Amino acid sequence: MKRIGKSPWLWIVVAVVGVVLVLQFLAPSGDGDEITSSEMTARIAAGEVKTITFVDGDQEIRATLDEGVRDDGAEVMTYWIGGTQSRLYNLAQQQVENGEIEELTTEISRPSVLSSFLISFLPLIIIFIVFLWLLNNMQGGGGRGVMQFAKSKAKLISKDMPKTTFADVAGCDEAIEELGEIKEFLQEPAKFQAVGAKIPKGVLLYGSPGTGKTLLARAVAGEAGVPFYSISGSDFVEMFVGVGASRVRDLFEQAKENAPAIVFIDEIDAVGRHRGTGMGGGHDEREQTLNQLLVEMDGFDVRGGVILIAATNRPDVLDPALLRPGRFDRQIQVDAPDLAGREQILKVHSRGKPIATDVNLISVARRTPGFSGADLANVLNEAALLTARANGKLITNEALDEAIDRVIAGPQRRTRLMSEHEKLITAYHEGGHALVAAALPGNDPVHKITILPRGRALGYTMVLPDSDKYSQPRSQMLDQLAYMLGGRAAEEMIFHDPTTGAGNDIEKATNLARAMVTQYGMTERLGAIKLGESGSQPFLGRDLGHSRDYSESVAAIVDEEVKNLLATAHQEAFDILEENRDVLDALVLELLDKETLDKEQIARIFEALRMRPARPAWTGSETRRPSAMPPVEIPQEIRDRAKVNGAPAAPEATEPGAVVTPPGAGGDVHGGPATPGDGPTPPTPPAPPGPGAP
Repeated sequence: MKRIGKSPWLWIVVAVVGVVLVLQFLAPSGDGDEITSSEMTARIAAGEVKTITFVDGDQEIRATLDEGVRDDGAEVMTYWIGGTQSRLYNLAQQQVENGEIEELTTEISRPSVLSSFLISFLPLIIIFIVFLWLLNNMQGGGGRGVMQFAKSKAKLISKDMPKTTFADVAGCDEAIEELGEIKEFLQEPAKFQAVGAKIPKGVLLYGSPGTGKTLLARAVAGEAGVPFYSISGSDFVEMFVGVGASRVRDLFEQAKENAPAIVFIDEIDAVGRHRGTGMGGGHDEREQTLNQLLVEMDGFDVRGGVILIAATNRPDVLDPALLRPGRFDRQIQVDAPDLAGREQILKVHSRGKPIATDVNLISVARRTPGFSGADLANVLNEAALLTARANGKLITNEALDEAIDRVIAGPQRRTRLMSEHEKLITAYHEGGHALVAAALPGNDPVHKITILPRGRALGYTMVLPDSDKYSQPRSQMLDQLAYMLGGRAAEEMIFHDPTTGAGNDIEKATNLARAMVTQYGMTERLGAIKLGESGSQPFLGRDLGHSRDYSESVAAIVDEEVKNLLATAHQEAFDILEENRDVLDALVLELLDKETLDKEQIARIFEALRMRPARPAWTGSETRRPSAMPPVEIPQEIRDRAKVNGAPAAPEATEPGAVVTPPGAGGDVHGGPATPGDGPTPPTPPAPPGPGAP
């Protein structure tokens, strides 16, 4: 019914019917019963008419008959046909002269001024009303007329909406603590004012997608107990110039009238991008909106009580004026959760789901390093869907394992039938990855190998860390380069002809090698120097022709060093496979038989593996000789203190948890280091003014 009511055709039909009815009502109607013109002529000739009136314009004859002549009433009327008027009028005039008709009159039909106006302009008025109604619907309806397009579209969170509290948020304790202080400030301002503390004007939440930024904002709305306005950054800018700035003014005006209040802008990078970065750097609509936002956050209007919370996964593209203290006083990074955080998130999302008793969520958390909160929620949801598909009642470990694989590499492609030869190539390819990864001491453990097609991959090798890691030494990067190229080396060694399956491996290895050369300074020839810009402002108008800040000769050296790293890693992987050909063949036979191997099965096959020794020390120069003295021993007191504070027992510094990603066509999936630029970088405040600056 609502859909029918919103249809414009229904209202157009109603308008047309209304016009017809009005015109019918306004049209002049005759007095008395209508009779035929021949009957009227006969009654005039018989002398039965008492009075008669001719109305010119309407071609109407109204007459009053003698009493008793007609049983249905004396008042009658009829219309004449063109050419008969003079004959009827002469006949009536003759009857007047004979004394049969008492009165003969004539009239000219003239409609009233009101009826003439309505007949002329009513259709135009109705068409205009229908047009306004259509424009109103185009602007979103809901009481927001066409003339209200400049009003803010922010939604006020009401008490009737489902409430999200901090208890529903897990894995980001630091962000909850910071935002909890905002809530406390709004509820007990005197506590902070007593020590001279001012309420923060803005809080910026930034981090990778799916880490819970919007969820944190919803939790603040549920906990604050003050008016909470929510709007998306893209809602400010629409089809009219100046609308964004007007909506910003209206939003803050509403919030100030209901202060203290909280305003949440999701995806603020839609309006907060660095000014002057477009093609030509013109003053466009987005910049007008940003300028108005800057003024509202820290302008001459001293009325306070409005806290702005913004979320973005691109803090590097925001304007520096937006990030300074006084606007966004707090900038909170919402990272991917650690092991304890992942366990808490799994507990939150497992509420209401029938989990089997033998399922240990901490083990699931260990198998999902690098997963965001959204990824973990998706894992549990996929496990529930798989359980329902199998008509099960409890979510088991098998369902969770399959759900993790589906989130990492996509659903299994059971309809893709591979030939035995292709299976053999895939088995050697994945076996090469796994064997090289296991033979080098700096690589993470091999968790799973499969040759079953899944997603876009013909098979994949899952190499994941057992614990969360946050940095990575050079030796581990070299080990990773070797294992990334292990699949290509196995194809070359066994079949003497490589396939396209190594396309994704080569891409990842090249990115890592180039980062080692240009960003981490891990080559002797170039040394510890940062080459190239990070691309934090990827706009055509800002970085056009400035993406590289080094000469052509240095670029040639960079390419040469990248090539040397990859060639050395490729040869190392080939040599490892030659040394362990028997283990590789045993692994391939087991893969062809079982198609999927878990961590325990892989470890049993690799018992005969010949391990490579640890790499020697590297300082990048012959003049910098490493010290023979080991690092200091961590006192037991500090170890105990770290355990109390929740720190991991083994204080090892290694790389962040690697998340396997789908490859290109024909490639395999395996873990890799987080390449620079993949995640958001923290916003940098503007540089302080130099000497002599005002």
